[in-house]
Amino acid sequence: MHPHDKLFIPGPVEVSEKTWAAFSRPLIGHRSEDFRNLYREIHPKLQTLFGTKQPVFLSTSSAWGVMEASIRNLVDRGVLCCMCGAFSDKWFDVAKRCGKSAEPLQVEWGKHIDPKDLDRQLATGKFDTVTLTHSETSTGVMNPLPEICCVLAKYPDVALIVDTVSSFSGVKIEMDALGIDVMLTGAQKALALPPGFSLFSVSEKAFERADKVAESRILFRFPGVQERAGAMDDAEHAEHRTRSRAPSSSSMKFSRKASKRVTLVTHARMRSCTIGCAARDSIFCRGRVPHEDAHLREKQ
Repeated sequence: MHPHDKLFIPGPVEVSEKTWAAFSRPLIGHRSEDFRNLYREIHPKLQTLFGTKQPVFLSTSSAWGVMEASIRNLVDRGVLCCMCGAFSDKWFDVAKRCGKSAEPLQVEWGKHIDPKDLDRQLATGKFDTVTLTHSETSTGVMNPLPEICCVLAKYPDVALIVDTVSSFSGVKIEMDALGIDVMLTGAQKALALPPGFSLFSVSEKAFERADKVAESRILFRFPGVQERAGAMDDAEHAEHRTRSRAPSSSSMKFSRKASKRVTLVTHARMRSCTIGCAARDSIFCRGRVPHEDAHLREKQ
């Protein structure tokens, strides 16, 4: 690695030499069997980090792309934006720019969101969505996520979107157990990957909501229930045909259509293949991929 000033800022953080080495590998096709095998390898580990059995999607946008997608796909009646700092305040701006009915639940910078205040606002019935930044980078405040999720449990028709950009993988968050509907994060903080890449998972309730929201969406679109079911059926047939050469340990099987949705909100899908290799080697420390080992043995 070239000499440089080490980064000691909230993000992006310092990236390891091993991660940069993974970025030097040749690209692979995003519709290829190599990509499907790569994603089969990392997907169960991503589910563990998210604390979910739902699919985990990769996005070659910053986390703000997924934030906009969440607003466009889920907000119908109105969104309540929990605001306690510079980054959580941006949610309100994004919602308004998307043409949604949005109201702030704002506290003084340096303080966390009070679950009782949230409860009072939701009791009005004006909102079908809540946005929350778990860890507010600008102030260092971590909002009381379990207590807030307990409040949301009283309102099953309200979807909860949680921004975990600066807490994901640094703090354990169980998406399914807490009842989070969209959980999103970036790559450039605790995951220690370069910026410009994000990850997210979506609950079944949120997928069903996205089917019903009257919003024109092309790039930032969550796949519909029937669409996902069809993709998974195709994947089962594809897995049966390739079982002799495909890993069997994956909890999700990806067809050609489903592999496209791995990079659901992306302009440059090829980049996700390289980032996937970097993620595997830097986070999960899996070492060389099998075909590289075979290549080395041939040379010997």
